[in-house]
Amino acid sequence: MDANTNNTDDMTGKGSNTDMDATAAGGNTLTDGQGPLDGLVVVEAGSMIAAGQVGRLLADFGATVVKIERPGTGDHLRRFGPQKEGTGLWWKYLGRNKHSVTLDLSADAGRAVFEDLVGEADVLVENFRPGTLEKWGLAPDGLLERNPDLVALRISGFGQTGPYAERPGFGTLAESMSGFAHLNGFPDRPPLLPPTGLADGVAAMFSTFSIMFALWHREMHDGGGQVIDTSLIEPIFSLLGPQPLRYQQRDEIEKRSGNRSTSSAPRNVYRTRDERYVAISASTQPTAMRIFDAIDRPDLKDDPRFETNERRLANVDELDTIIQDWMAEHSREEVLATFDETGATVAPVFNVADIADDEHYRAREALVEVEDEDLGTGLVQNAIPKFSETPGTVDHLGPELGAHNDAVYGDFLDYEESFREELAEKEVI
Repeated sequence: MDANTNNTDDMTGKGSNTDMDATAAGGNTLTDGQGPLDGLVVVEAGSMIAAGQVGRLLADFGATVVKIERPGTGDHLRRFGPQKEGTGLWWKYLGRNKHSVTLDLSADAGRAVFEDLVGEADVLVENFRPGTLEKWGLAPDGLLERNPDLVALRISGFGQTGPYAERPGFGTLAESMSGFAHLNGFPDRPPLLPPTGLADGVAAMFSTFSIMFALWHREMHDGGGQVIDTSLIEPIFSLLGPQPLRYQQRDEIEKRSGNRSTSSAPRNVYRTRDERYVAISASTQPTAMRIFDAIDRPDLKDDPRFETNERRLANVDELDTIIQDWMAEHSREEVLATFDETGATVAPVFNVADIADDEHYRAREALVEVEDEDLGTGLVQNAIPKFSETPGTVDHLGPELGAHNDAVYGDFLDYEESFREELAEKEVI
């Protein structure tokens, strides 16, 4: 790095508020003292959903997230999925609350800038194919030598080790190989993949709390930084319950059961008279008894076919037929009212329009409208969970490519304007 950049003399240090509070898209600032993670500096490198979701979760709660994107093209997420007049809606959602900077990591000067950024960060989040950072001379071990307190999260399809490590990894592959697709769907139909990035989202949540574990260790035990290795396949596999125990102890491989449960009955989705759907679940014996009251069949409580959960599972076809016949005679609103009166568990099957109009979602402020220079306003899920003292916020949606180059490279890294112009002329930023 050219000595005229003066890029290290005036740094504020990790864990402190930085000068990176330039006006963000929509006129808001990102580091304005809000959220429990205010002052935490995160560098997010990579593309698409998993790493982006980690950065989004941290940024929602006050972390300063510097999103690195390739000059000219940016994150593939900008062009992925549904668009509004050329604006990617996935990007607007996952890019929210972040600082977008452009940086070519394949260039020598770009790698030097990256090292400067990571040298002053608390957290690095990357999801390149294993070996990519090493190929660029940016291996985490070297980054930790420069910044011993760095927590480096690495997300990849199959992890950093093992015979599949260097394979390209996407959520679809993880949903297939984790056992999820095998279990999902109906027994007489092929395995069913989820319609959205489930494996990426699950891996992101595991990764986010793993970062907080590592930061706790660093801050409370003087443990320094470390590298976290998250694959896409292992987090979703871990959510599938005692599948390995069942295989080991009972020599059983669970099969697809549609909307039914292999552990309790009744549990299914039922169609009402007005061609809408409700879901019910009887995970406990009292719940099942209340369902029998709700469908006006208290006699089923003493029916040998249904008096215990084991018997209900053995006779689930007959039980589902009885419940479905009752549902078919009542509208969804009638079903919901009747079940509510008896204390039986039921829920309507909502689509996103139902959610946007639902009084409970509105009361919880689960959705928030955010002003956006491209969309006008954008309706997105609010920051969750809710904190009594330091709640998360959605300040702005995904910004324009490189919108925060000056704020990050100038105010934060203290690069002189002439040097920033030189980097821009060389298309490094």
